[in-house]
Amino acid sequence: MSATLNRDPKLPWSTRTTNLAHFLTRNAARLGDRPAIIWDDLTITWAELDARVSALAAAMKDRFGIQHGDRVLVQSPNNNQITEVMLACWRVGAVWVPSNFRQRADEVAYLGQKADVSLMVCEQGFESHAIACIEAAPKLEQVICIGSGFGTEYEALIADYMGQNVPNADVDRDDPCWLFFTSGSTGRPKAVVLTHGQLGFTTLNHLNDLMPATTADDVSLVVAPLSHGAGMHQLVKIAAGSASVLVPAGKFDPDAAWELVQRYKVTNMFTVPTIVKMLTEHPAVDTYDHSSLRYVIYAGAPMYREDQKHALRKLGHVLVQYFGLGEVTGAITVLPRHDHHIEDGPEARVGTCGIERTGLHVTIQDDDGNILGPNETGEICVAGPAVCAGYYMDDGANGKAFRNGWFRTGDLGHLDAQRYLYITGRASDMYISGGSNVYPREIEELLLTHPAISEVAILGCPHRTWGEGGLAACVLEQGHVVDEGDLNALLAAKLAKYKLPSQYIYLTEMPKTGYGKITKKLVREELEARGLWPGELSCPDGM
Repeated sequence: MSATLNRDPKLPWSTRTTNLAHFLTRNAARLGDRPAIIWDDLTITWAELDARVSALAAAMKDRFGIQHGDRVLVQSPNNNQITEVMLACWRVGAVWVPSNFRQRADEVAYLGQKADVSLMVCEQGFESHAIACIEAAPKLEQVICIGSGFGTEYEALIADYMGQNVPNADVDRDDPCWLFFTSGSTGRPKAVVLTHGQLGFTTLNHLNDLMPATTADDVSLVVAPLSHGAGMHQLVKIAAGSASVLVPAGKFDPDAAWELVQRYKVTNMFTVPTIVKMLTEHPAVDTYDHSSLRYVIYAGAPMYREDQKHALRKLGHVLVQYFGLGEVTGAITVLPRHDHHIEDGPEARVGTCGIERTGLHVTIQDDDGNILGPNETGEICVAGPAVCAGYYMDDGANGKAFRNGWFRTGDLGHLDAQRYLYITGRASDMYISGGSNVYPREIEELLLTHPAISEVAILGCPHRTWGEGGLAACVLEQGHVVDEGDLNALLAAKLAKYKLPSQYIYLTEMPKTGYGKITKKLVREELEARGLWPGELSCPDGM
């Protein structure tokens, strides 16, 4: 993936690096009695968190035989335990494999099989997921249950091993510590390999570029799932010694979130544009004191300009946008607070996602890998220490994603003369709904299994609630009618709910190229020409 450096064989060198769990060790010694995690009525100090993590690490090694490099799968919504598992894995040198808890049992089972996991930690509401994973993953025989009902009870395990001190394992810069699952162009999940050295750099980068001057006196509100991007942000808070406040479990409640901001004088949060919109349009934004906020960081999808202006009016100049992918641990560009403007004008640079992150190098390349000049459109490519080590056990994906040492994002865009990046399209058909990537092919293939569906194309379309949603353009088999409830039931049996189309449109025939290929560009043009392209989508009943 990159050129090998010529070294003097007589020159001593080392690639040993800091185990990420050392952040916790340092905090326990320095900030022992200060809060680390606050969740409902539970407050865990840094010293208590360190003790719980050591107890779990001891149990992993003694009870379950977890060794350096073994993979541990986690299926759980946000709670203190998901953070403890992450740190315990790193403490013993194992690899943390979090899943999106909203995924179906068979989807999570694939992750367990792909990662070849040796242990699973599963919240009590997901017994079917645990069963499916045991059946799919050859090495997986035992499950730790957060709660009760199956497997080994998590809290009982902590109690059994409390008091045992487990030192942080020695790690190399390139030792894997996190398998970050993201979808590929076909919708099939790929395991991005994140390492101790890479995440150590990214932690410093986040502190420098996204939230400068963050210290142990800061407090973060955790809104997004810790299994994904928010997990990276929590690592940053652990590095800084900042407390993390988790929103209550269940459906997101803006009123509850603003009450927590006021109660704990929250200074920063990481979220997605749809949540920023919910927060700033809810009446509670005017009820509670949020003057403590210094950084509201959003990523995962573009924010509508009017929504951005509204948020700035309600919150002041606290917005920070970044563009990134799991493969680059979110670190590609940043649009800092001072580059967010309420009024339109040249300085607003409407549509930009910011400038290169410190230590990262962004280029725009053509199909042959040639670097293009300012304002020339091509594929966005990036290099630097935030880029992942590659995809786990997937030479095909690695061969496509890396070229001449550059990571190819699959997004199209251009850099202006001042190196502000503008994303103008996607090389793939992927769209982002509520912060989650959706790849149409997976949905299209399932719809085509319905006897009434002859052809289908799913396009990402603006959605006022979720940023983007799916529009399904369908051609029916001659003489067939279809009930959309049946189509959604077909999809719901195989896919997570957020992947279901928000709207169906029926055509007598699908527009095609001269070679008979269906392209999304032609489908959209046809829908627009016929007045069928919606300005924006809304949620179907019950969604």
